[in-house]
This record gives sequence, C-alpha cells and structure tokens, in this order.
Amino acid sequence: MSRKSWRSRCSTGCAGLLLLGGVASAQDPPSPEVLPPTGSSELSAVIRQSIREQDARIAAMRAELAAQDAQIAAMKRELASQQADYRALRRAVGLDTLEQQRAGNIRAGGPGASALPMPAGEASAEVVPSGQTPDRTVGQAPERDERPPAVAPIFNQPGVLTPRGKLVVEPSYQFGYSSADRVALIGYTVIPAILIGLIDARQVKTTTQTGAVALRYGLSNRLEMELRVPYVYGHTDTISREIFTGSATDKVFTSSGHGIGDIEATARYQLNDGGADRPYYVGWLRFKSRTGRDPFEVTTDCVQRCVQNATGTGLPLQLPTGSGFYALQPGVTWLYPSDPVVFFGNLSYLHNFPRHNVSRTVLLGGKEPLGTVRVGDIVDVSIGMGLALNDKASISIGYDQSFIGITKQNGKTVAGSAKSVLGTLLLGGSYRFSDKRSMNFTLGVGVTRDTPDATVTVRVPMMY
Repeated sequence: MSRKSWRSRCSTGCAGLLLLGGVASAQDPPSPEVLPPTGSSELSAVIRQSIREQDARIAAMRAELAAQDAQIAAMKRELASQQADYRALRRAVGLDTLEQQRAGNIRAGGPGASALPMPAGEASAEVVPSGQTPDRTVGQAPERDERPPAVAPIFNQPGVLTPRGKLVVEPSYQFGYSSADRVALIGYTVIPAILIGLIDARQVKTTTQTGAVALRYGLSNRLEMELRVPYVYGHTDTISREIFTGSATDKVFTSSGHGIGDIEATARYQLNDGGADRPYYVGWLRFKSRTGRDPFEVTTDCVQRCVQNATGTGLPLQLPTGSGFYALQPGVTWLYPSDPVVFFGNLSYLHNFPRHNVSRTVLLGGKEPLGTVRVGDIVDVSIGMGLALNDKASISIGYDQSFIGITKQNGKTVAGSAKSVLGTLLLGGSYRFSDKRSMNFTLGVGVTRDTPDATVTVRVPMMY
C-alpha cells in the first residue's frame, strides 16, 4: 500500500471516529430527575395502569353523553308535540295564512310588510338572522281593548258603550199585550151566600205598540250620550157585565190613543277597566220628560154620571201616551266575563217628581181638581247571562223585577193603590251582520199578575 492511500484511509477513519463521538455525546442517557428510579418492567406497568384509568374515564363520559342524548331526544319529542298542538290551534283560529303572508312580506322586504296586522299576543319585531340587529320594526302591538264584551242586550240599558266619535242610530219596535180580570162587589151581604148590591165583572185586554229611535254618541271611549224619541199606540178593550141590572149581555168599552211618548235623555260612563274574571261597571243617569199626552189630559167617561147612573164606566175615552210625570233614574250596569259566558245585571232607582194643582178632564163635568199627585217610585233589579254561539250570533237569558210604590194624592194614599211587584223573564238573541250592523231580539214573559203577559222587542243598531 502506498503512503498516499494509507493517509487517505487514516483521514477517513478519523472523521468517522469523530462523527461517532458526536452522536454518542448527543445520545447521552437522561439525568436521574427525568427517568423514574425503576426498571423497564415497572415503567410498562405504570403506563398500562394510566391507560386503563383513562379508558375508564372515557367510558364514564360516554355513558354520561348517552344519558344526555336520551334527555335531549325526550325534550325534542315533547317540543314536537307542543308545536303540533300549537299549529293545530293556529289553524283552528285562522292565523296560519295571515302569519305566512306576513312572514313572506318581511323576508321579501315588500312595502306591505308593515301594513299587515299582527296576530294577537305575538311580537311585532322583524325576524333577522343570528348575529345581526334589526334595523326597523314591523307593525305595532295591538291596543288593549278596555270596553266590556258585547252580549245580546235584553235590558233597556246596554253594557257596551259607543266608541269615541261614533254615532249609533237604533230604531226599535216593541209590542206588548196584557189581560186582567177584575170583579168589583158593591153592596153588603145578609149572609155569606147572599149579596145585595152590584157585581161588576170586567176583563181588560190592552195592546201597546211603541216605535222609537235612539241616538247614541260617544264623547270618549268611556262616556256616551243618548236621546230616545218614542211613538206610542195603545188599544184597550174592557169587557164587563153588570149583574142585577136587568142585563145579561157583555158590554165592550173600547179606547185607543197614539202620539209622541215621553222623550228620554241618558248619560253613561264606564267606571273602571275590567277584564277576564274582572267585572266592568257602567254608571248611568236617565231623565224622562212628559212630552207625551198624560193621563190627566185625556177625557174620562163622565165621573158625575158614573155616580148618578150605575151604567157609567168612568174609563178614559182615549189612552195616554206618557206617564204625566218628570222622572230621574240613576243606575249602574255591571258585566262579569267568565269564559265562555258573560254575566250582567242592572240596579236602578226611578224617582217620579210630584205634580201640583192637577185637574182631570171629564166628559160632562169639565175639569175635576185633584190637587197634588205623587206616583210611587220604582226600584228595578235585573240579572242575566249571555253566551256567544259564534263570532256573529249570541243568546242571553235574564230576569227583571221592579218594585213599585203607592200613589198619593194630597199627602194621602189613593183608594185602591197598593205596592206591586213586576217580574219578567227575558230571552234574547243577537246577530251581527257586520262590524256596524246588527239585530237584537228580546222576548219578555210576565211571571206576576201585574206584569204584561208578553213583550216582544226588536232593535237594529247601526253605527256611523
């Protein structure tokens, strides 16, 4: 081997030794602080134990996640059931179509989006994507209706007031019929079975028809004024037979009369804000004039001849169309909504003002002075309930009772005057043709002897 090749090999070997030395120094064993002071078998056991513990924790977490997934699935099923019930309810009340139109207009940003009405009870804010804020509000929340619920009216005083600035014209027609039997005994009895004197048996049949126009105007949402102008037509047939006068035939005395009745003015005010299971109270004050022909102005069939001749009747030749007295009647109407019915009622007191220097017109005797006459006041109590059959028709049932005081003349009770009680069972129905037109029907049946046998009333309120 030449010296030159030997040197080359020596250089290569030295370089290799240096390289191996660097690698060896780079792979020096770690310090005792890094490796555990155990052998290789013990190290493997520690690692396997740690892996087993981690597997156990992962299994526990998987079990917990599975339980949470089951709870979420149950909540989803319950939410789906509630959403199905909600959709069924919306379809029942007819809100689905309106909501779809509103949502479509909102997404499209059409000009009619804000003009569509919002379903009652839902938010009016625009729906925007997550992370963005709405730049405008669509529609407005519905105003709270503070007016009492509408029911089929069966009393003279309505419960729902006229809205502010609105005029209601209400023509009405009322038909009433009553019949009464009266037996008058004039004389004295010798024994209980024998009467010496006069027996006057009478049957009185009265028919009254009243056509009226009522005008109601809403000064505010809580205050309204009403003016009512009636036109009255009355007809009475009195059938009588006088025994022991030589006549065994019935006599019929007929009288009638018609004309403007007593004009009335009423103010009503809603006292509170009611609501579901909270009553509404409406106070009112009615003033009744005496524009109609009163009982003292009509001609009576000869009071003097009735005293001198037993065949006289003493009945008016014409029927009055008014009471003949001014009257003031305060009262309160209450309504209590309790779904699905509405309970309502009235409580009032009518005071008749006395008249002085009253005289009555008779057929042959001119004027008969009567002095001061005061008719009895009237306390009226009524109660009823109404039920809506649908959005247009409703029915009502109620009972009205009036307590009438005695009549006095010159401070003394008029002969034959007594307190009386009028009781009427009322049945009514209402049908709404539109938001401004409706028709109300009421049937009154007398339950006491002094009450008219039947009364039928038809009203057609029209709002302008």
